Amino acid sequence: SSVRPASLDHAAEAVEAVKSGKVIAVPTDTIYGFACDACSVHAVNRIYEIKGRKHTAPLAICVADVEDIPRFATVDHLPEGLLHSLLPGPVTVVLKRGESSVLEKSLNPGLESVGVRVPDCEFIRAVARGSTGALALTSANLSRQPSCVDVKEFEHLWEQCAYIYDGGVLPRGGDGSTVVDLTELGGYKILRPGSAEEATISTLNRHGLVE
Repeated sequence: SSVRPASLDHAAEAVEAVKSGKVIAVPTDTIYGFACDACSVHAVNRIYEIKGRKHTAPLAICVADVEDIPRFATVDHLPEGLLHSLLPGPVTVVLKRGESSVLEKSLNPGLESVGVRVPDCEFIRAVARGSTGALALTSANLSRQPSCVDVKEFEHLWEQCAYIYDGGVLPRGGDGSTVVDLTELGGYKILRPGSAEEATISTLNRHGLVE
């Protein structure tokens, strides 16, 4: 089978798979995800096929470090230090793509914003770092089915992935990340409570943002 431990010595193999347009399954700091090269139209379409997801449902992107975010989204309007206070962590920040974003227009067509993740999880960050772009990231499950905290829970989808990286049973339970819209100057909107809502709101308030 193509199941591997999610250890850093397997990261290079995962990077190669991503660079060649394949879909992999990876642990995050919340639930298991499907990941691929965000700039590969073919790979992104493949994720939608695997999940049986409507193309109108957007995919998030995952980058290795907060410092990578400006390549893909606009952050100039945010209070200094805010992103470093939230990330790495179980939070998806929704930002405007901006004119200079290197994201393909085929990722979430028609949407001016993009959800960005920097998970507190070494393996997926190493894969994102190695693939030098951004990973498209979504939960490893069929659309509208429960999210998975153990690779065995999506065993019926293994054959659709190049590799499945097993990080054990993920401790946070199946809540997924807290999704917060930071597109507006000085304000925020919680789009999904997720697993870190209270901590996220208190960080946003501390940086002077209001709902």
